[in-house]
Order: sequence, then C-alpha cells, then structure tokens
Amino acid sequence: MFVFRNNTIERFFPSSYSFSGYDDVSVIPENEDAYVWFYQAPIKFDNGLLAEEINAMRQKFQMVVNQISPSKNMIAFTMNWTYLVSVSNGDFRVKEAIAKYNELLVSSASAHSNLKVIDIREFTRQYPIAELMDWKFYFLSQMGLNPRLAKPFQEWFAKKLDQIALKRKKCLVLDLDNTLWGGVLGEDGIDGIKIGGDYPGKAFLYFQQALLELSKNGVILTVCSKNNEKDVFELWEKNPFLVLRKEHFAAWRINWQDKATNIKELAEELNIGLDSFVFVDDNPTERELIRQMLPMVSVPEFPDQPYELPVFFESLVENYFKVYAITDEDRSKTDQYKANAQRVNLQKSFADFDDFLVSLDIHLTIEEANEHNIPRIAQMTQKTNQFNLTTKRYTDADIKAMVQQGCKVYCLGVADKFGDSGITGCMIVAGNEIDTFLLSCRILGKGIEFAFMKQVLQSLKEEGLIELKAKYIPTAKNAQVADFYDRCGFVRVSSSESGETDYAIALHNLDLKVNDVYHIEIK
Repeated sequence: MFVFRNNTIERFFPSSYSFSGYDDVSVIPENEDAYVWFYQAPIKFDNGLLAEEINAMRQKFQMVVNQISPSKNMIAFTMNWTYLVSVSNGDFRVKEAIAKYNELLVSSASAHSNLKVIDIREFTRQYPIAELMDWKFYFLSQMGLNPRLAKPFQEWFAKKLDQIALKRKKCLVLDLDNTLWGGVLGEDGIDGIKIGGDYPGKAFLYFQQALLELSKNGVILTVCSKNNEKDVFELWEKNPFLVLRKEHFAAWRINWQDKATNIKELAEELNIGLDSFVFVDDNPTERELIRQMLPMVSVPEFPDQPYELPVFFESLVENYFKVYAITDEDRSKTDQYKANAQRVNLQKSFADFDDFLVSLDIHLTIEEANEHNIPRIAQMTQKTNQFNLTTKRYTDADIKAMVQQGCKVYCLGVADKFGDSGITGCMIVAGNEIDTFLLSCRILGKGIEFAFMKQVLQSLKEEGLIELKAKYIPTAKNAQVADFYDRCGFVRVSSSESGETDYAIALHNLDLKVNDVYHIEIK
C-alpha cells in the first residue's frame, strides 16, 4: 500500500508500505495495490490558522480520492486531535473543522465503494491524551503519535484490514445458566432465574439484547448447555423477561453430554468448520475442556461479575465478529441455517433423491457481477473454505477490477420452499480458465453445484468459447472437492506432488443439460 501522510508514521505500518512526502499529494503512484490516507491534526497555536489548514486538507483528500481507480481500495483514517490548546472555552473552530473533515470522509465512502473509512478514535480512546504524543520524538522526527504505540497500532490495524476483508467468526455457542441469565434453572425455576429488573438481572437482560443485535447482523447463535431440554423449552415459552428465545437459535444441544462432543455435533448439523465457532461459558472448567479438546474453537474468558458483561460483549464483537459492512445474506443467516436443518429432516422421509429435490421446489438465479452483489461475492471468497477449488481471496475492489479487465464473474442465488438462502455461489472465469469456483456449504447435498457449473459452461459455449481450463489447489479444508472437476467431465492435464491439478474441457460436444428439478433464471 501507498500511504499519504503529513507526519512521520513509518513505524506504525508494515515495512512493505511506501509513503508520500509530508503533505504531498502531487504524485499518486499507479503501480500500488491500494492506498492509505493518514492525516493528523497539525500542531499550531493559532486555532484560526489551524482550522483553515484542516479545511485545506479536505480539498487535498477530494482530489486524491477522485483520481484513484475504482478498482483499487483506499483506506482513510479519520482525524482526531492529540494536542489542542484553546484560550477560550467557546472556541470550537478546530473541533468543527475536524468534524467537517471526518464528515467528508464518510460521505465520500458512500460515493466511492472502493473507499473504506477507519475511525482513528477507536484506537486513540484506549489511551490518555498525554500518552498519545511524545514531544521528544515529535521535535526530533516529527512523529505525531507516540512510537511506543506502534506495535498495538499495527495489531489494531491488522484487525481492521480483516474486517474490511469481511473475515470473522460465524457462530457463537452459548451456555445458559449464569451466562444468559443469573442462577441455575434446575434449582431456581422459571420464575427464580435473574433476568431483567434490578441488578444482576438487568446486566443479563442487556447481554441478551446485545446478542440479539449480533444475530440480526449475521452471527449464528446456538446453545450448548447442561440442562434438561424440556425445562429450557418451557422457560423460553413462559418467562416474559427473556429476550432470546427458541426462535433466535439456529441449533442447540441441551443435554448432559460433554460439551466438546456437543459442539462437534453442532458443527456437523450447521455444516460449518469448528474454527468458525466462539464458545462462551461462565464455567472455567468447561472453557478449559474446549480449549484442550477443540483447540480450533475460540474461547474467550467470561467475566467474573455480571456488571462486566457490556465490556465483555464489546470485546466479543471487536475480536471475533466485527466486519466493515453487513450484507443482506448476513442479516438472514439464522433463518437460513434453521431452514437448512428442515431440509435435512425432510430428506430423511424420501427414498428417491430426485423426488426429494422436486419437493423442495429449488429456484436457482444466476447473474453476472454488479454493484449490488460484488460485496457478497468478495465476502464469499474471503470466508468459503470447504467447497472452494482454489481458495483465492478477493476484496470488492479486486472483483471490480476483474470485471473491468473482461473476466466473467457469476454469482448464484438459491431459494426453495423453506426460504431464500441468498447468494451462495460464485464462479470467476478469466479468459479461458476458471479462476474461482465456490459454494457455501449450507446449500450442498442437492446437486446444485453441478447445475451451476453446467449452466455457466452453456453460457460460455454460446459466447463462442471452445475450451476451458481449470485448476484444483488443495488446502487443509477443501479435500471434499478434490475430484469435483473429474465429476464434471473435465480431463486431468497434469498433477503435482502437492496435489495441485490442472484440468481442461472441450465445450463443443459436451452434454450440458441440467436436471429439470431445478428452476433456473438467468439475469
């Protein structure tokens, strides 16, 4: 990345980054992958001049952001003051200038989808104002931030990059007693547990309200509790103060089995990897069991006191679940996984697989990449691991660049009688080679991957493509697709010792008829 800056900040970014001169926007190098805008409030004692200088920075920013290609990402940090002296309490000129500067960044992000804004105050508020600057380093080398903060800043910035790339955990596994409410259900009864009202019930109520919002923003909630299932179901139905009830959980294991086994069963039922789970339990013994038995599951420390729950929730979001943007598919995630469980149960009642597919009334929608679906396509490349032939990771700016370069980028929407799964598949064709083919695991098991492949191949054939190449790149998680291209009729061209395999397929004599159990719409 190339960093536009007005102070010495090299220590705060990776060594591979390059930097502009101080306050220099005369050159915008075109060969950079992405750009960072990091301007800090200057040090001046005339607040009128300082406000004017900050206002001038707005014009420089607008000039730069308008010149950067929409196919390249740009990250802009908001501005905050680290040293400001006002003789008058009523002098708000600098603070108003900073507010207008930050407003411009946010409004520009709405107009430029490749621009992402990071609020620097999320970092600086962790430290007293006096710790943000070290005057010795400012006078020696014009460092506007204390160099002792370089390492924590780099760690924080790395998290922000992951959030921009939409990388996060998928599922939160929750204990019940003394976790979602105070007390033990089996001992205190439905009306005796502490939820709502005065402390500590109010703290647990806030925690449930917060978790509900997390669920609305794409995090799957599940339960793993040592309890009698019948008692919990009755509590969910009858206690008027609960926020989280049965319908808010995608799956649950409420029994006396060990929790490691239960979590593995939840992963199998939801068809997501254990490394996508975060386990929350007040019992330190249970937390240690999961750390030992399932080291790929994240296990944060639960607070000792209920009044610490709001801070704990904030850490959950920041460390595991925060992303830069939420897609429509994220917002309906719980319903999608619950509907998938219904499909699994329905399949058990059919002896013939095609009869089962007909009963589902499956509708497939295939469309090329556009402004509306590109964020979701990029998100899938970042998060999909199991059914992913090459596991290449792309940002939305990367996808836009590929489209501009002539690549064919297709996405797949899936719906059936149980609900709409949203955009759950992606295929990227660069020239005459498949760059990416992936599907969300929750739609697998119904032959949809073959229908999607055949339909896209048919479209490419109609456009005059004669032969198509493809590649399988093995990872620790995608072994299930090692022979996918073989099953689609591709011919193996070569294979390396690592398992990486090249394929090719001639389209002119290929049978691309799709099973008529699928209702397919091409947009």
